[in-house]
This record gives sequence, structure tokens and C-alpha cells, in this order.
Amino acid sequence: MAKQGYNNRIRVILADRQITNRALADMLGVSEMTVSRWVTNRFQPSMSQFVEISKLLNVDIKDLVEVDPLEISGGVDTQAVFREQYPPLSD
Repeated sequence: MAKQGYNNRIRVILADRQITNRALADMLGVSEMTVSRWVTNRFQPSMSQFVEISKLLNVDIKDLVEVDPLEISGGVDTQAVFREQYPPLSD
């Protein structure tokens, strides 16, 4: 099973902790629209915002930003493609 994207992880954490988009926006000093765009995957938080979100929600930043390589490559196993195009050198 593929890992959830950052937007789904943020949404799940907010729901689990009963924190609204507006409350997170207020804590971060951004608009509610900005948070809405993050959780709907229209925009991505900056790295500094990811750091701040992880601190405010008391979660490891890796739990927010770690993604499955297949998720960001459109399902293409880029390592397999690389190995196929550039096989190891033989002796």
C-alpha cells in the first residue's frame, strides 16, 4: 500500500486531534485558505512551514514529508528504469 501524501497526513492528524484548518492557520500565522490548499494538495507548505507544523502538532517531520518514491514519480519505479538503462559494469 502506498504511503499517504503529506496533505492526507496533515488532514488525518488535524481530524484526530479535532483541530480545524482555521485553528492551524491561526497557530501558523497564515490564512485558512492556505491551510485548505495544503490539505487539498493544491499547494505544498514550504520546508520551514513543514518544520513549524511538525512542532505545533508534535509529530516527527518525517511523518509529514516522507513519501513513497512511486507516489511522486507517477507510479514509475525510477530506480528500476535507471538500472535498466545503466546496468552495473561487469569485470
